[in-house]
Amino acid sequence: MSGRFITIEGIDGAGKSTHVEALAQRLRASGATVHVTREPGGTPVAEQLRELLLHTPMDALTEALVVFAARRDHVRAVIAPAVARGETVLCDRFSDASFAYQGGGRGVDAARLVQLEQWVHGELQPDLTLWLDLPAELAAQRRAAARAADRFEQQDLDFFARVRAAYAARCESSRGRIVRIDAALERDAVWRQIEAAVQARGW
Repeated sequence: MSGRFITIEGIDGAGKSTHVEALAQRLRASGATVHVTREPGGTPVAEQLRELLLHTPMDALTEALVVFAARRDHVRAVIAPAVARGETVLCDRFSDASFAYQGGGRGVDAARLVQLEQWVHGELQPDLTLWLDLPAELAAQRRAAARAADRFEQQDLDFFARVRAAYAARCESSRGRIVRIDAALERDAVWRQIEAAVQARGW
């Protein structure tokens, strides 16, 4: 049995965390061994780097380098071995987030991000990416009602509009892999879109 690598993407407040566990349960019910993880994070080293990213000011390129350093440890220690064992890895964010946040949001040149992507995980790409698309204004309302803001969540609406636009461009260029999910709908309607995307692949 070959492993699968599934990622869930979207701006902060899009509802990723709400649906990760539901999707994990759905995949386990179909017989898959599922490993749920997140980025930045997923290993002790990467979780320490996550804390730096969320709470320590740094410039855009430094931020990108820290994200990819965390990703390298995560891929090496968790993602690649689990996929090789035939498991399904379900990850809250992956490299698409770097192109959206550090690229679209912060303005890091895409060519640099492509180079980092090649160095860090080469040909390893998700088999399916679910992009929970949500307008920046609505995402901000949801974030304000849910939790205190970290360094990224404190950014203004223009920042998140750029992030969303970068996700849209990434989706357009990777239609075979990325499925847009309308995250502005009610929770059950969002879930039905996710379930349909998984079922369309026979999972």
